[in-house]
Amino acid sequence: MGNKINPLGFRLGFTQNHCSLWFEERDYSKDLREDERIYNCIENYVQHIKGSINSSYGGITRIEILKQTDLISVNIYIAFVNLFIEKQGQEKKKEKVIKKQGQEKKKKKDEEEEIKQLRKEVQNMLVQSMLNSVNRELLISIEKVKKPYREPKILAEYIALQLKERVEIRKIMKKAIELAEKADVEGIKIQIKGRLNGIERARKESAMQGRVPLQTLRAKIDYCYYAVQTVYGVLGIKIWIFV
Repeated sequence: MGNKINPLGFRLGFTQNHCSLWFEERDYSKDLREDERIYNCIENYVQHIKGSINSSYGGITRIEILKQTDLISVNIYIAFVNLFIEKQGQEKKKEKVIKKQGQEKKKKKDEEEEIKQLRKEVQNMLVQSMLNSVNRELLISIEKVKKPYREPKILAEYIALQLKERVEIRKIMKKAIELAEKADVEGIKIQIKGRLNGIERARKESAMQGRVPLQTLRAKIDYCYYAVQTVYGVLGIKIWIFV
């Protein structure tokens, strides 16, 4: 059996669920385009924030959309709350942290305030950009992921950042595996393809730690493909994580 099937689609109905939940008999294409606009709006917002704070992390692990008759619920799962707060807000929060050092309760309150601020900004952005195309109420909820490096997309963004800085590939993969092990994963597999280190001929480098049973449907495996633009061309990153 080949390795060409997507591990997430392969496990739908077993350990994976759809990221978009709705039912439509007639205007399926209309609702599909509506989902695409929601994803694009959120991605454009993230790119804007990344440019304003000079960050290469996207920070969003996944987006779930639930549609009802008169309501669209958008659940955004983020890894790093601070990446979405603009410079002015960050400077104010740094002053607060200096005055109130090291108390966990206060840190949780700060995170909750940041999430509320982010929720308002995303809500306003989606309402303004989709005013003419969506006739239903938009409800945004944002949740922080407890273990960011258990998510393949976050690890892929970390690897992409290191590749842009021309760090040695084996060193990058070793560090990524260490981060995943600290997040208590059962196994991880990393694959990078393209013109690695500027060599004329494209090749593949891979690393694996623990077990990654790709043929077992009951095994909960998260998968991510990420393309990164470097000086030498586009490199492809694939990550499989056995949770």
